[in-house]
Formats: sequence, structure tokens, C-alpha cells
Amino acid sequence: MIVLFLLGYLVIALEHQISVNKAATALVLCGLLWTLYIVESPSILSNSSEFAEYWKNTPDDIIPFGEKVISYVTGVEIIEHIGDVAEILFFLMGAMTIVELIDIHGGFSIITNRIRLKNKRKLLCAIVIVTFFMSAILDNLTTTIVILMMLRKLIQDQKERWLFAGLVIIAANSGGAFSPIGDVTTIMLWVRGNVSAGSIIPSLILPSIISVLIPLFFASRMLHESEDNVVPVVENKNQKSYATMSYISSKEQKIIFFLGVGSLIFVPIFKSLTHLPPFLGVLLGLSVLWFYTEIMYQKKDIPSGSRVTIPYALSRIDMTTILFFLGILMSVAALQCAGILTSLSETLDDVFNKNVYAINIVIGFLSSIVDNVPLVAGAMGMYEAESVGAFAPDGVFWLMLAYCAGVGGSMLIVGSAAGVVAMGLEKITFGWYLKHISWMAVLGYLAGAVVFVLMH
Repeated sequence: MIVLFLLGYLVIALEHQISVNKAATALVLCGLLWTLYIVESPSILSNSSEFAEYWKNTPDDIIPFGEKVISYVTGVEIIEHIGDVAEILFFLMGAMTIVELIDIHGGFSIITNRIRLKNKRKLLCAIVIVTFFMSAILDNLTTTIVILMMLRKLIQDQKERWLFAGLVIIAANSGGAFSPIGDVTTIMLWVRGNVSAGSIIPSLILPSIISVLIPLFFASRMLHESEDNVVPVVENKNQKSYATMSYISSKEQKIIFFLGVGSLIFVPIFKSLTHLPPFLGVLLGLSVLWFYTEIMYQKKDIPSGSRVTIPYALSRIDMTTILFFLGILMSVAALQCAGILTSLSETLDDVFNKNVYAINIVIGFLSSIVDNVPLVAGAMGMYEAESVGAFAPDGVFWLMLAYCAGVGGSMLIVGSAAGVVAMGLEKITFGWYLKHISWMAVLGYLAGAVVFVLMH
């Protein structure tokens, strides 16, 4: 199972070279790992305390041991893990649909159209600040796409635009790290109850800011002063949304923007008040937007084919990303059930003498090489939550894990979703990023980690 998982990761890392979508690899990996696990489950579960408890509560001696094992794997383990994964996936689908609806109605232009700076150093600072806080409210992937599309209209020189894009990647990942809804990894930790919104924000906002300020300082030194006028932002709309814009007033555009962003900001409040899973909060916000847009279009004489409502937005969200997360998270769940992650946690504890700071810093460096989603999922499987101490809810381990896994992905361009999408949109090469951006990202990452350790 370990060898198969590592081979699967290699294929995922070489996605662009071998032209096989990583979602396909993750789903194949998921199916094969669970197949191997259920084949070997009789020997694996024979020493499992959880299975022993299950056996005790279903004392039917007529049923053979093998059938009870299969019943436990299919009726308990798979159901529990698919439930945990589904919470994350439904949250992501709801959030992605809200963001897509805002985007196709031109809502993000409310922010981007207000950036009117001539000096490129000041422009870089403004871009980084907007990216940092937008990523915390939305998510790092969406924010990166929006900002990079804007940069295409502001910066003409490709290498100079690459420098801006490198700082956008760092700012997006750092901004997403301190927010419970800013990154998939923080969403995972928040949904599972490892961290709370009231703890992660005050604990990580300063380290996250430091991890951005240091790269920003060095990057601004690399820019030459320029008083050239920048080209105003021009929205890059597809044909359908462009046709729809002529029917949408500026007031309606702003209402959709603030309803959508407000729905995302409302989710942590909803969870705190009701103690219900966050995906219910985001689906509630999505339904409010759905009602508003349906009523709005009913009042307009618009052909049905030009109406940009929730069903159309749903058709545009990246379902391959959802399937990738499904495959990789369930693959990690198979490793957890097989006891592999527990063995890995024991190895890390032995090597680093149970130093939670050192373990997390290593996880951060690993997240720059492989995707941080399975790393965090693996850590959640390796280390059980405790009632007190570093592994308790809002404990120092989980808080630092959110920082390290999120910010650490900036050290290589393939280490985060923001980096991969920038690589695709701007054709940034792995070598150029490694030479010009990685060292700044490493310095920022380590400086923020030091600040976190000193705070705790």
C-alpha cells in the first residue's frame, strides 16, 4: 500500500508531463488502496481495539470472522470516512459556486477596478495586500485566478509579471492559512473540529503577515522604479456573461458581490451559533443567492439562454478538483485504517522526540513537494485529538499545522493549488520560480514559524 501510494503521488506530480489528469490518478489510487486493504483486513484488524469493540457489540458467533471483518470495513470504516470527506467536498462545492456566481456577474471588478497606481513598487504592495485578505475571505485558488487575470492588464513585461505572480502565490497561501475558510487544509481542520475560527485567526494572522512581508521586501528591491501609466483593468468575460452584463445594473452587481462574500463570512458565525457542520452554513448562503438571482432575472426581459443563475454557475465549477480531493482523501483514509499513518507518527515522534514544532516545520517543507491536502489529512490520521495538550482542539500542534501546510506550499510552484494555477496561466517555469521566488518564500516561511513558536 505504501509503494502504491508513493507511485500514485509520482504520477500526480508528473501530471503535465504525462498528460493524465491528477483526479483520474487519485480515483484509481483510492480504489486500489481500499481493495488491498479489504483483502488484508482480516490480519490487520485482528489486533484492532476498534474492531474488538465492534465484535463485542455484535456477538453473533454464527457469522464467520471474515464476514464480520467485511461488514466492519464496509459498514463502519468506509461510511465514517466518506462522511468526513463529504462534509469537506460539499463545503467546497458550495463555496466555489458562490465565487463563480460573483465572478460571472463581474462582482470582483468592485475591487480590481479601484487599483489605479503608477509606481510599480506601490502597485506590488497593493496587489499583495488585496491578495492576502481576499484569500482569507474567499480561497487562495480563486483569489490567484482573479488577481492574475487583472495583472495581465497592468504589467506588460512578462518577467516582471512573473515576479508579481510569485508574490501573489505567497500572499494567497499565507492569507488562506490564518482563515478557517481560506484554504482547503484549514477547512479540513476546521470542519473536523481540530481548530476553531476564534483561535486560528488571532494565533496565525501575525505569522502569516510576517511570511508575506519578508518576500515583499526583497521583491520590491528587485523592481525598478517606474512612473509609466498602467493599463486599466478590462474584464475578461465569456460571451454569455458579457451579454448578461448589459442587463445587470451596478446596484445588482454590488448586491450579488456583498451577498456572496457575506455568505462566506457568515459561515464561521453560523457554526459558532448552531454547532452544525460548516457545509450547511455555506449551502444556506448559496440558497439565499439562488433566491435573489432567480427573482432578479424574473423581473428582466432576458432570454432564458442568457440568464446566469446558480445552475449555470454549477456547470462551471471545477468538478475535477472535487474528484481529486475525493480520491486523495479517501486514499489517505485507507492508509489510516491500515495503521500506516500511526506507524509514521511514531517514527516522527522518535526522530524529533515528540517536538510538535519540529514535526510541523518538516510537514511544511514536505507540502512544497507534494500537495498539502493529503499531508494534512495524513497528519489528522496520524495524531489523534486529545482533551488537553498540544493535540487538543485549538492545540498548538493543529494551529501550527494549519500555518506550515498552507504557507509551506509557496516554497515550490508545484506545492500549492495557487502555484499550479499560476504556472498554467502565466507559463511560469519550475526553474525560474525556484531561482527567483523560492528563497524568498523559504525565508518568509521560517520567519513566520519562529514568530509562531515565540507566541506560544
